[in-house]
Amino acid sequence: MFVDSPARRHTVSVLALDGMAPFELGSVVEVFGLPRPELDVPWYDLWVCSPERGPIRAVGGFTMTIEHDLDVFASADTVMVVGVPDVLEAPPSEVVTALQRARGRGARIVSICSGAFALAAAGLLDGREATTHWLYADLLRRRHPKIRVRADVLYVDGDDVLTGAGSAAGLDMCLHLVRKDHGARIANAVARRLVVPPHREGGQAQFVEAAVGAVPPADDAIGRAMTWALAHLAEPITVAVLAREAHLAPRTFIRHFNRQTGTSPLRWVLTQRIMAALPLLEDGAAPIEEIGAAVGFESPVTFRHHFARAMKTSPSAYRRTFRALAERR
Repeated sequence: MFVDSPARRHTVSVLALDGMAPFELGSVVEVFGLPRPELDVPWYDLWVCSPERGPIRAVGGFTMTIEHDLDVFASADTVMVVGVPDVLEAPPSEVVTALQRARGRGARIVSICSGAFALAAAGLLDGREATTHWLYADLLRRRHPKIRVRADVLYVDGDDVLTGAGSAAGLDMCLHLVRKDHGARIANAVARRLVVPPHREGGQAQFVEAAVGAVPPADDAIGRAMTWALAHLAEPITVAVLAREAHLAPRTFIRHFNRQTGTSPLRWVLTQRIMAALPLLEDGAAPIEEIGAAVGFESPVTFRHHFARAMKTSPSAYRRTFRALAERR
């Protein structure tokens, strides 16, 4: 978990390159660049950077004027590359050097979409799992065989180096970073401002037949079942129960659920239980055992097991981290 020093705000730099598409860059600016005094936490300082200060062209026929260069880019706490203009060309050598400098001084490195090609060129993904837009996954795998490329996930959290899939998955990545830094309550508040689901797990498939959201419309069969499940997380939930709420046969329900969400019903329920536990751990003093039971885990052992698999830490350690963060504010 990447926690701010109490003396200053966490800095984020994002790379803007001539000829890039602006969507992912806009997502980063929306999440990290807007002041959010209503959240009452130290927010981020965002620096948009480029190899050279001045105007750059963006897809769509407009230009942007960039105020910061690669020295500023490499100096941030979190350094982000949200795309390269052409995946068939090598990233600029000065960008590769800046990424290596940033990693050498301990910065957290993040890519979104084709930005993974810049991290790969810098050698920062060797021996790691990583993702990119599913369209580019085979190319990344062929060009950089030392990387274990995942084409079926929204993002891969390697703690100090994180990679995200394409386009809208950039928002998932940004919200995931906010959740790591400030907790679920703050990330959920930002998601509400953005009018997007507060959490889609990193293992969510990149490409599904229907749009993926936190809960589909209430008049949709799958949406009815998901809405019911969110209101009854503390109760035993099986596929048969969910199928009954959707008025579908279990096999039909599983098929429609997978097609609509890209995951299985029980895996989705498990994720919702973990997400429901986060604010209880962050804000409350209830025993771990009570929190696990409150969100539907049969035993403290089961809760700790699934929590550790999802969050890469224990419930107790997660709580201690956010108590320490609160004390610094």
